[in-house]
Amino acid sequence: MLVLQDVNVYYGAIHALKGISLEVNEGEIVTLIGSNGAGKSTSLKTISGLLRPKQGKLSFKGMDLATIQPQEIVAKGISQVPEGRRVFANMTVTENLDLGAYLRKDKAEIKKDLEKVFELFPRLNERKNQLSGTLSGGEQQMLAMGRALMSRPKLLLLDEPSMGLAPILVKQIFSIIEAINKTGTTILLVEQNAHMALSIAHRAYVLETGRIVLSGSADELAASEEVRKAYLGG
Repeated sequence: MLVLQDVNVYYGAIHALKGISLEVNEGEIVTLIGSNGAGKSTSLKTISGLLRPKQGKLSFKGMDLATIQPQEIVAKGISQVPEGRRVFANMTVTENLDLGAYLRKDKAEIKKDLEKVFELFPRLNERKNQLSGTLSGGEQQMLAMGRALMSRPKLLLLDEPSMGLAPILVKQIFSIIEAINKTGTTILLVEQNAHMALSIAHRAYVLETGRIVLSGSADELAASEEVRKAYLGG
């Protein structure tokens, strides 16, 4: 579904991604793990079109992503839940969710999808008329995920969904990610909590200073001594 080949990305003179290659197959949860500054968020921003590669190829279902605008990438079926949630604080929960469907014209289907989001996140239904800036961190994460789902993505990019959340909420968010995947949405997950990410992913890549240093099934990487020492505290 998604293929990156020898992708190089720069921030000015800083070489942020150094020839990374990865793929995501339809129906999978694939995770990118690595420490802060490894290039995980940069990878997602490049797929979303917010950053442009200097070299390399990005394709989604055979389409070249490097030549189209971010809004077109959303229209093609890729939606991102950004790091830090980035909800529109002065708008209600429902208004935020409606914005997720801004490229769509199928009003009846949008209404159905809104109902599905409220089923997936009952807390949002309880707070649908509340300003999103007044929600807790966990509720804002649910809202950011719900907003992304409103564009009906084929591929959902999740950037650090567990950041700043209490452990009980982290478990809840990850079980919802699994539920979203089971409905047919493919997921590329960036996450510093390697233990949780590997527990739900099918495959994983380990990024270090802009390079992929390990890849394999999630089980293989969870069992790898190198990964355990570096990321799993074992």
